[in-house]
Amino acid sequence: MELTEPTVWSTDRLELGEGLRWVADRLVLVDLLAGRLLETGGDRPGPLRELRHLDVPLGAVAPVAGNAGDWLAAAGTGVALLPATGDPRPVAELVADGPEPARMNDAVADPHGRFWAGSMTYAGVPGGGTLYRLAPGAAPVPAVTGLTVPNGPAFDAAGTTMYLADSPRGEVDRFSVDPHTGALHGREPFLRLAGVDGGPDGMTVDAAGHLWVALWGGSAVRRYRPDGTLDREIRLPATQPAGICLGGPDLRRLFIGTARHGLTPAGPLDGALLAVDVPVPGLPTAFAAAPDAS
Repeated sequence: MELTEPTVWSTDRLELGEGLRWVADRLVLVDLLAGRLLETGGDRPGPLRELRHLDVPLGAVAPVAGNAGDWLAAAGTGVALLPATGDPRPVAELVADGPEPARMNDAVADPHGRFWAGSMTYAGVPGGGTLYRLAPGAAPVPAVTGLTVPNGPAFDAAGTTMYLADSPRGEVDRFSVDPHTGALHGREPFLRLAGVDGGPDGMTVDAAGHLWVALWGGSAVRRYRPDGTLDREIRLPATQPAGICLGGPDLRRLFIGTARHGLTPAGPLDGALLAVDVPVPGLPTAFAAAPDAS
């Protein structure tokens, strides 16, 4: 089936649909504040199946290399391993002791197996968020500080370019990434959006090196060329698109998680999972390196 317009992909409605990944021929996503890890197929609309349910917010996950069914997760106030069977195992505590109550937000693995996870305060304190870099055998590194609500990051196919959003500020910055160490260099402004456009939230890079951005509050997703100019906008029947990924059998199906959180009243499609087909495929989902055993 060809989806020429945004299509409702499930009857479920999510409080905060984020962290979309195409893994092992199915779509995986989180209902962030509810702590739920969910999956569904990519061929036709269907119900969401719950894989895990945590008692803390679940920001996003990455599949673990060499361990089918294991996930590295930005959860609660740190990072945890969610094994295919058994209880979650803490990997790193990151924001439990800050001056403001905080939680983890979006996260992703890069093509070299490092795991990048952002934090934010519950109150959205300006400058209260940090992007952390985690690699096996090394202590977590606060790679970018002074953020408010970090979203992404999103990496190109080589893992040498990273895009990072700070949603309330309407900003997306671009960094060069050392492929060997993960060190960031050459930070530069990529997008600066007006409030009427919505805030940049979830992002993904496609096979042509263009950046797709979900616009929280803007009822749209946009595709930007590498020079920062707008290539395409897709209007959506939901106010708060939050997470996106390219998946399906040929990686040309753009899946969009949306949120009803904070909307009074929420519209009938706020919180829906949506899908639409696009001409250029996405990149395969990157796997995180297995964390060191404790």
